[in-house]
This record gives sequence, structure tokens and C-alpha cells, in this order.
Amino acid sequence: MHFTGRTAGLLKNPATAFGPVAEVLSAADLAVVNLETAITTRGTPEPKEFHFRAPATAYEAVKAAGVDAVSIANNHALDYGRVGFADTLDAASAAGMPVFGGGRTIDEAYAPLILPVQGVRVAIVGFSQIHTLAESWKAGPTTPGIALAWDVDRAVAAVRAARSQADLVVVFNHWGTERDSCPNKDQKSFAAALADAGADLIIGAHAHVLQGDGWLGRTYVAYGLGNFVWYVGSADTGVLRVQVHGRSVVKAELVPAVVSDTGRPRLLTGTAASALTKRFIDLRRCTGLAAAPPPA
Repeated sequence: MHFTGRTAGLLKNPATAFGPVAEVLSAADLAVVNLETAITTRGTPEPKEFHFRAPATAYEAVKAAGVDAVSIANNHALDYGRVGFADTLDAASAAGMPVFGGGRTIDEAYAPLILPVQGVRVAIVGFSQIHTLAESWKAGPTTPGIALAWDVDRAVAAVRAARSQADLVVVFNHWGTERDSCPNKDQKSFAAALADAGADLIIGAHAHVLQGDGWLGRTYVAYGLGNFVWYVGSADTGVLRVQVHGRSVVKAELVPAVVSDTGRPRLLTGTAASALTKRFIDLRRCTGLAAAPPPA
């Protein structure tokens, strides 16, 4: 999600920027989104095709919608260089919005965000598996940047560290082939490594279309949730609503929506909602995931 083009106008009133879908987010014990933009008015565009940025009021809009944390491990966090990235981090701190998947050093970028939720310690980590400018955007010992999935050993170590600190471990990945509703081999192999390391939920974005969900052993995986608040024409989307007991996902469903002509999600009802729910379930066919976890 971001606030660029047609969605920039939504920030005229941050309190209502998300529209009715905010009720779904606010009702959750923990709501997390992928913030696919720099939060800055400064910086120089990086040598890439698309550049997204928004003012600090974007964090006001996200908070007003009931979002509790955002991932910045994606291929737009440094669209305006490290100056813009520093502003993104500073604005998050000023707004009281927890971020993960990036930081001022490599240790900060890979560190889990730990949040207490209804008496449960939840650890969230984020990684980007997108090649674009990955080498120049990665965090270093003293260099701000994002956490990369390509350093599999470091990512696996981060999940294991999260596992040792929390009751529930959630991984947000920026990955996949754009416009492809089936996960690619890199997604599948990385998901397997994360599951083996102790991830309980693995949630993905980047492909701009929905990708299927299911269980990889006892780990719940949703490979891709499509676009959400988005600046150009889009289609199926929704809010993934997951119910967890202990370390186990006991229920997962997509609250169906479409990206409206304002760029924000419009919740579906009736036959349109049922049709999208069926399409989402059918996407499991190419994932290799199971429809349910193995018996306890």
C-alpha cells in the first residue's frame, strides 16, 4: 500500500483515508500492512522505473485505520535513497508506528519486532526477495537499509532468534513474480527454510495479484495478498484474517474486496464476495500447500 497518484488525495483527511475497510483492520487484535513507499519529501530518485513517496501524514492514516505495525522490507522503501529512508524511519518513530524489515544497521533490519497481543508475545520479521537494487539497498553493519531474503542464512538466523523470544513468529516477505498468481520456486524454497526455522505464519506481497494460501506442515503460508491502497487500476484484494491458538492457525480467511476507483479497497458482499473467496481458494492448486495442517 502507498499514497501516490490517485491515492495521494486520500491523505487530505488521514482519519478516513482507508474508508470502511478500516473497520476490519481495527477489529483485529493485531493488524499489519506492507508500507510500499518512502515517507519523505527529500532525497533523489534511485535509478529504477517506479518511485513512490508520501508525507508523514501517511503514518497518521495507517494508525487511524487500526494498523499496529508496518513492513518496510520491500523494493520501494529506498526509492529516494538513504536520505528518504532515514526520513521514513524518523517519521515512524515520531508517529509511534512500529516498523520491521529495515533499519539503521543490519542488526536492526533483521531484528524481530516483538509485540504483546492478548498475553501472547508475537515476533514479526520481514524480508525482501526482489532483485531490483538489492545489493545497494541492503543494510550493512553501519549502513541503513532493508533485510534481504537472498541472505538465506541471515534470514533463517533471524527467524530462529525470533523463535527464542516469542510465542508466535510471523514472517512478512516481499517476493514473487509480478502478475503471476502462482508462487515461483524461490518463494517455495524460502518458505520451506523459514518454516524449518520456526516460522508459524508466512505472509507475502509484491506480485500485485492474489496468490494462494495453505499449510506447509504446521506453518500457515499466504503467498500473496495482491494490492491494497494502490495508485493504478487493480482488481481482487482483501484483508487476510487469521485466528491463532497457541502457535497454530485454526482459521484463515480472506475478507474479500476490490481496489476501487479511489485506489482504496471496497469490501464485497453477496455473490461477488463468494466468487472472490472461491477464486482465492482455487489458487491453492499451484502452491503445493495443504488445505489443512496435519493432525496434532
